[in-house]
Amino acid sequence: MRSIGEMARDSGLGVSALRFYDRAGVLVPARVDPVSGYRWYGPGQLDEARLLARLRRAGMPLADVRLVLAAWSGQDTGLVRGLLDSHLGRLEQGLSDARGEFSALRALLDHRENSMTSLHTATVRLSVAAPELAAALDAVRFAASADPELPMLGGVLFDIEPGGLHVVATDRYRLAVAGVGVTGHDGDPVRVVVPAPLTDAMRALLDDEAPVRLSVDGDRVTLEAGDRQVAGQCLDHEFPEYRRLLPLPGGRRTPIDVAAFRKALETGPVRSAEADGQELSVLRPADDGTVIVCADGDESPDRVAVNRRFLLDALTAGARDRLVLELDTPTTPIAIRRPDEEDTFSILMPVRLED
Repeated sequence: MRSIGEMARDSGLGVSALRFYDRAGVLVPARVDPVSGYRWYGPGQLDEARLLARLRRAGMPLADVRLVLAAWSGQDTGLVRGLLDSHLGRLEQGLSDARGEFSALRALLDHRENSMTSLHTATVRLSVAAPELAAALDAVRFAASADPELPMLGGVLFDIEPGGLHVVATDRYRLAVAGVGVTGHDGDPVRVVVPAPLTDAMRALLDDEAPVRLSVDGDRVTLEAGDRQVAGQCLDHEFPEYRRLLPLPGGRRTPIDVAAFRKALETGPVRSAEADGQELSVLRPADDGTVIVCADGDESPDRVAVNRRFLLDALTAGARDRLVLELDTPTTPIAIRRPDEEDTFSILMPVRLED
């Protein structure tokens, strides 16, 4: 007999996935302890679990998976082959449909790009306090993408508006925004994406209390601090409209002690995402108004799973002893906010625990 933990390790299915498949009647343990509720699996169930993992990775619907497992145990190879062929046909048709849609989208993009004037024609000069800009870059830099296939996310957006600057970074799974007050610009909004290496070089200049000068001239950005300066080319890519990615107001806002919460994350239970193996922490609001890291076996419907490293990075970037954690539903992004700065925050995408 295998314990649920051993079954998870040997089959490639996570513990939470095994619990889900038990409840769904797809892979039912050979024995469940009547006192503790602990699940035990028989020797023959390992092959079924491995087959189940392969079918789910291939995207087969759960109803068909159930039929395949039943036919597999009954050695009905004809039915198994028929179900596999049917699913493969749906995948191939879906891929063909997707190619058609993407072809149409590319044509629309080509038309849109040809009709747009250059976005890199603005000239902007403004002043900003060095400590404020440094703090803003520290608050968002962790969320910039390092994926070479997404060059438009490989930097920090400088979103310049009259009287204010927002710096923004995202890698799709997390997004960070920080606001900074500026002087000297009261014209039209200007947006440029500063490459990550250039952003880091700018940050290195911000070691004084005096104001610094930021200028954008076409596709070139320059930061001057006294007699020192750093300059370079902006990324020639559009940054996503980040305001559309922000969650609507709502959810439970819970003040957290960062040191205590960090310790709970670092020492608490860790789960592995079934799809990519990332380490997850599972959170839920407690009745006393706090947020707790769920123990194994906690099946609360309010649970929200998040990449643990991303959450620890966001706590560090928050740079406060106390922050506000905003939780809503298991599929709603998690927000980490500074209690004293509403325009500086980070957002993490939740991770599904179960199919």
